[in-house]
Amino acid sequence: QVQLVESGGGLVQPGGSLRLSCAASGMIFSIYGMGWYRQAPGKQRELVARITSGGITNYADSVKGRFTISRDNAKNTVSLQMNSLKPEDTAAYYCNARIGSPFREYWGQGTQVTVSS
Repeated sequence: QVQLVESGGGLVQPGGSLRLSCAASGMIFSIYGMGWYRQAPGKQRELVARITSGGITNYADSVKGRFTISRDNAKNTVSLQMNSLKPEDTAAYYCNARIGSPFREYWGQGTQVTVSS
């Protein structure tokens, strides 16, 4: 079955950087659209960034210019490089895989990112 395993979360000071990775298995990775979402306490889960199977990316306005999503189809991984982190970026970050229309989607277990001094 499809498994998505995130890694790379942690505690970082404002202005710092983190790189999240998501390792996928049980799927033909290259044909899936992949994404990162986040959920802060008391808030709804929201889109951070997505990348299509063809490599087209889109970002939430709040992270444009600071975050970069990328994928490595040879390694079945999708990454999120996060720079200039702000306290409001604090959340659990989830990897998402999506395919088809209507789509099927899968979620990882999440990794916590805390931005605090």
